[in-house]
Amino acid sequence: MPWLERGIGMEAAVVKEGDWVLIYFSEKKSYVVRVEQGRQFHTTKGSIDLGSLVGVEYGSRLETNVGEEFYVTRPLIVDRLSVLKRFTQVIYPKDLAYLLLGSGVGPGSRVVEAGTGTGYLTSILAFYVRPSGRVFTYEAREDFYKMAVENFERIGLLPYITVRKRNIKEGIKERNVDAVFLDMPDPWEVFGEAYSVLNHGGTINVFTPTTGQMSRSIEGLKRAGFKRVEAAEIMYRRYKASPRELRPENVGIWHTGYIIRGQKL
Repeated sequence: MPWLERGIGMEAAVVKEGDWVLIYFSEKKSYVVRVEQGRQFHTTKGSIDLGSLVGVEYGSRLETNVGEEFYVTRPLIVDRLSVLKRFTQVIYPKDLAYLLLGSGVGPGSRVVEAGTGTGYLTSILAFYVRPSGRVFTYEAREDFYKMAVENFERIGLLPYITVRKRNIKEGIKERNVDAVFLDMPDPWEVFGEAYSVLNHGGTINVFTPTTGQMSRSIEGLKRAGFKRVEAAEIMYRRYKASPRELRPENVGIWHTGYIIRGQKL
């Protein structure tokens, strides 16, 4: 059973062979690794025999070969995404959360997405449409297509994803979908087709980096018949989590892109 399925009900109290686990040393040092017999994981705080973690209860405090303490626990979905092989720019979690919440996507949803790229957004969508939903993602480039499939297999989400090596501008094969997500240079070329395949109440969600693209997207969505059109930019500011040094961190994530949304009524 994949790591994510066990994580839903938390019925697995102990680490099993093949599990992805979070190795926690401190607030600044933690790692996501897969438990495999015969494999050593080396860190600056010593090495860990990953096979020795099999049968250990989640939440246990253990030691490396040099006596440094660490915790072994379940990773969050955002932790697991860190193991994806990145070959394109990814959408940041601050934007993913807003995209997901406003889209209406949930268990059982049928979702169309383009373009796939690294598969970061695809993976988040697949995680939330489980167990009966599905994500249909379109990627025109052969090399990106192959690498994305490898990423989905690696993270254990491929059973909930259909990857199409196809330019979405050539047409969307699916019908009766609940949401469409577009992360591409010219999303307005797909708005008409997206409107035709969406269920009533379904949403279209666009992510774009420039104001020019945002302007054309707003105009294009209205022309295609979408209602409740809105545009937003999400700002995220972290603080140092220390009572004696409670202040904004020196480095932050500011502009990443604009989110434009519409709904088919």
